[in-house]
Amino acid sequence: MVSAQPASKIVGSGRHIDAPAAIASMPVYRASTILFDSLSEAETAGRRGALGARHVTSYGVGGTPGTMALTDALCEIEAAGHDCRAALMPSGLNAISTLFLALLEPGDHLLVPDSAYGPTRAVCDGLMTRMGVVVEYYDPATSAEDLSPKLRERTRMIYLESPCSYTFEVQDVPAICALARARGILTAVDNAWASPIFARPFDWGVDASVLPLTKYWSGHSDVLMGAIVVREALWSQLWSAVKQMGVCVGGDDAFLVLRGLRTADVRMRRHQDNGLAVARWLEARPEVRRVLHPGVASHPQHALWQRDFSGSSGLFSFEMEPAATGDLGGGFNAATAAFSEGRRFFGIGYSWGGFESLIMPGRLSGIRTVRPWDGGTLIRLHVGLEDPADLIADLDEGFAAMLRAVAAG
Repeated sequence: MVSAQPASKIVGSGRHIDAPAAIASMPVYRASTILFDSLSEAETAGRRGALGARHVTSYGVGGTPGTMALTDALCEIEAAGHDCRAALMPSGLNAISTLFLALLEPGDHLLVPDSAYGPTRAVCDGLMTRMGVVVEYYDPATSAEDLSPKLRERTRMIYLESPCSYTFEVQDVPAICALARARGILTAVDNAWASPIFARPFDWGVDASVLPLTKYWSGHSDVLMGAIVVREALWSQLWSAVKQMGVCVGGDDAFLVLRGLRTADVRMRRHQDNGLAVARWLEARPEVRRVLHPGVASHPQHALWQRDFSGSSGLFSFEMEPAATGDLGGGFNAATAAFSEGRRFFGIGYSWGGFESLIMPGRLSGIRTVRPWDGGTLIRLHVGLEDPADLIADLDEGFAAMLRAVAAG
């Protein structure tokens, strides 16, 4: 055997381990190149990978053991009991835009709730409108019966959020899915709020679920990733778009989401308990007009939430009494700044779903077109894993600071 030169040793050494260890946690797989023992093996893998065959790849973009393990987990958890496939995306927003690009064509009609996630509206009003998709917004409190007249000959998809962003309306997803299925219309849901523990959207009848894995699936505010889970009948169409656009994620990020997933059940239950404790405390505050949390009995769709969900997360909003904020209007005014800033346990941040508590006033003026927000100042909280007594004391101090700011004029 010819002895390898130093440069060859640098390239080849340490790449072969004959005795693999049984490791409890999935290791990180970083890969662009996939190696094969023969040309025929490479050709077969390339052909099957292009078709989206499970656990087959010829190039890192198509998947690695780490990303495949994560997509398997998504299907086992998000789509338990259903024949589904999953694709990973660099972010939740990318999952939304990729879903639309994969399944919609120019001239198609897309129905979207008026309370949709802000960036979803941006995609609909921008990219989708430019490519010729007709986007129509509907009141998220609309029943399936009332939604029926909005369906057109070219209606291709009804997009759903339940609960909805900032105002937390719970949609009757099973009824809307039944309506859509009878007309040959696809349904997709943004399942950010309750997944991965407290909702089973494919049991409701949806054709696709969009997930921001950044949030509760990861749970540690240190990774950006999204996913689309679809029924098998839609997989070929979705995978074709994913391959054509070169959408993929890195091995390190897949590892972080898998690692976070192992504690998702205990984390979500703590988020639920803490969130309900804070929400019920807020309901008794004189400065609060109403709490928008599906898990409290005062919520308009509380019974619907009880029927469809097995629990609640840590995200909800509450509306201030106008007198408490000096009737200064919604948004980032002096009263909301005093309430929100300088808190010990609530950071100011747009994302959520991590271990930490967050606060963000809502700016809904001019965003919603079907049912514009006409209420008082809206505050969104993400209740984290801290002790609820500390969180309540922190908010109590916020109310005191707000009242001082209003008194000062």
